[in-house]
Amino acid sequence: MTKIAFIGLGVMGFPMAGHLAAAGHDLTVYNRTTSKAQSWVQQHGGASAASPKEAASGADIIFTCVGNDDDLRSVTLGDNGAFAGLSKGALFVDHSTVSADVAHQLADLLAEQGCESIDAPVSGGQAGAENGKLAIMCGGSDSAMDRARPVMDVYAARIVHIGGVGAGQTTKMVNQICIAGVLAGLSEGIRFAQASALDLGKVKDAISGGAAQSWQMDNRWDSMTQGQFDFGFAIDWMRKDLGLALEEARRNGASLPTAAAVDQYYAEVQAMGGNRQDTSALIRRLRKSGESN
Repeated sequence: MTKIAFIGLGVMGFPMAGHLAAAGHDLTVYNRTTSKAQSWVQQHGGASAASPKEAASGADIIFTCVGNDDDLRSVTLGDNGAFAGLSKGALFVDHSTVSADVAHQLADLLAEQGCESIDAPVSGGQAGAENGKLAIMCGGSDSAMDRARPVMDVYAARIVHIGGVGAGQTTKMVNQICIAGVLAGLSEGIRFAQASALDLGKVKDAISGGAAQSWQMDNRWDSMTQGQFDFGFAIDWMRKDLGLALEEARRNGASLPTAAAVDQYYAEVQAMGGNRQDTSALIRRLRKSGESN
């Protein structure tokens, strides 16, 4: 049994913390919305804390899963932040998708306290979190990974140690860049098939067994053709993630014309009211054959 603090009980963190409790770990949770933390305790046991500092007090490992850089700083820094409650030797694991800069900043502060950190963003969406099948990309030391891996195993299908601090976050940027391009092509392909009056089910059967196959095709083709876009990972969050990638590209010199274009395509869908629809709603910006502007 490991004494764990889990901070951030959104659509990802809530089930991830649940897997840790089911595995027998001793959990204290914190969430900005207190009622959500209380609901988690009712379902899974453990305890809820009134502040991140209180949650982290005495914990062996502190997990966070929040929205962005500012959210992460708000739950870790300051008088009531998690870092104020850390014991020397504690391990900090961040499952948020944030900038590599904040990962480095927090790692430096933790080192001053005699603690280690891992930036460990995840992929697999809400379903992956609920089913314990997430892909986790990690940046940190070998010793930190040795401590974290057997704990993270309870909600992961794949854990890959990429390199040092920040490598997990930059790998997540690669992940989001690839998803953006795949969804752009998938959206255009579906609209092209519709304009050609093809049987969409047969088209999917034909091409999903070849080089065009992708996770997005397997899991989103049918719902995209039916105009269903309620699957967890919102466009607002995707634009945040693409913004991180584009900012990092300005530093490292990479060219991301497709990612930049898709980011603006998502802005169009936001303007149509699709902020909280999932990323496959990208297809909404492309008219079906016969629709007016």
